[in-house]
Order: sequence, then C-alpha cells, then structure tokens
Amino acid sequence: MEHSPPPFFKRGPTPLVRLLLCSALSVALLISDARYQYLDGIRQAVAIITYPLQRAAAAPAAMLYRVGEFFVTQSALRNENARLAEQVLQNGAVLQKYRALAAENAHLRELLAMRQRFPESTVVAEVLYSGRDPFTRKIVVDKGSQDDIRAGRPVIDHSGVVGQVTRVYPWLAEVTLITDTGQAVPVQNLRNGLRAVLGGTGSDGQLELKFIPLNADFQNGDELVTSGIDGIYPHGLPVAVVSNVERNAAYLFARITGKPVAGVASHGQVLILNRDVKVPERPAEEEKTPRPRKSRRSN
Repeated sequence: MEHSPPPFFKRGPTPLVRLLLCSALSVALLISDARYQYLDGIRQAVAIITYPLQRAAAAPAAMLYRVGEFFVTQSALRNENARLAEQVLQNGAVLQKYRALAAENAHLRELLAMRQRFPESTVVAEVLYSGRDPFTRKIVVDKGSQDDIRAGRPVIDHSGVVGQVTRVYPWLAEVTLITDTGQAVPVQNLRNGLRAVLGGTGSDGQLELKFIPLNADFQNGDELVTSGIDGIYPHGLPVAVVSNVERNAAYLFARITGKPVAGVASHGQVLILNRDVKVPERPAEEEKTPRPRKSRRSN
C-alpha cells in the first residue's frame, strides 16, 4: 500500500490550538465591536473596497431585469396606444352623431318658428331620398295622401321656399324643387316692388329670372319673395337673392340669376303648407263678335 511518509519536521501549532485561537480572537472582536465600536472604520473601508465588486456581480441580473422591463413596457404602451386610438375613433363617431343631432335640433327649432307663422296648416315631413332622374331636382318625403297632402302644396324650410308638391302617394309625396328647370315661382323685388317669374336652371345653387327687360331695375343683392299672385305660394316667403345681372344690347332680355335662400339640397326636414288659398275665380272673358265687313259697291 502506498502511503506518504511522515513529515520530517512539524511546523506550527496543532489544529486544535488554531481553532481555539481563532475562536478567542472572534469573541474578542465581537465584544469590542459590540461594546466599543472599534471596527466601524474597518467595516466602512471594506465596504468601499468591495462596492465595485458587488456592482459588477449584480450587473448581469440588473441588466436582464431592465431588458425584460423594457419589452414589457413597450408591449404595454402599444396596447395602451391601440386602446386609446380605438377610443378616439369611437368618441369621434359619437361626437359626429351629437353634432348631427344638434344641427338637426336647431333646424327643427327653426322649422317650429316658421310653423308658428302658419299654425293651422303645416305638416312637418322628413326627406327620404332624392329623385332617380339625374336631370331633375326632386325629393321624396314621408307624408302623403293619408296626411291630407295634395299636389300643388308649397314646401318651405326655415329660410324660404323649397319647392312644390307635384305627385302624391298614400304614404309618400314627390316634391319638385324650385331649382328644377320645369318649376317657376312668381316673385317680387322687396326693394322696388317689381314682379317677375323666377325659374330653375337645373343647378341647386342657381335660379334665373325669366323675360326681364333690359331697363328693369334689378341689382345684385336684391331680395326676391313670393308675390302671392299665383294662388299657390303665400305672399312674402323668401325665395332668392339676386347674384348676377347682365345686360347686353344684343339680346331682348337681361340675364339675371340668383341664389336660392332655402336649403334646397341640405336639410332633412321640410314644412308643407297644407292649406287651400281661397282666390276668387277669374272673370270670364267676353267673346269678341266679329264686325261685319262692308261690301264693296260697284260704282
């Protein structure tokens, strides 16, 4: 069997003596530190020396924690941004709805103010859709013969004349706007009282006065209202404002255009004046009897 030979010389104390010495030294250090605080300076110096080692040892764990926190924060921020963006869209839709309701309520209040002017003979109707023919200016409303609507009734809004009922169904009615080419409204100039006929041009934003002499006193900005001589539109309803006057000696009549006052293509509710205007009948024209021709006498 292999074995190490005993040392030739033994150096130092035995292990038991070393243990006793270390134990005594430890107890002495504990008592001196607890009672007299002799080791505070040594402890602080050791802490300063070992601090960089502690930071270096803790750096990997701290770096991993910060990287994980960075990705978690980025993911949370993306989710929060997505939620906020969706909430902004929803709030925008609700805000648009509230704005539309506010505009509709304001329009209805203005219609009610106009309705008080004709309290006994008005019907509030809602515009359902426009006419199918692109070359006409017509709308369809949700009131018909069941609501005592008849053809020929004037249709207005809070600003002025919109058009005239031209066709009636049991629960619907067709309204021809004043901008239609086949529609004509007798009007009167508020400034000087001149009467004329205002017709549509097929454009929602333009009307034209028909057969106006070159010397007729019409100017830009003149307000045109219904004259009431046709027995359909009541007198004094705003219709249009003169926007352009052209006089050319090469033509027999002046070209005078205006802009409609009413929202002919911008509102969802209109007011139908459902009343009969009692106008005396026209007097019968006397038939002219032909005069007898004188016979020529021969000389």
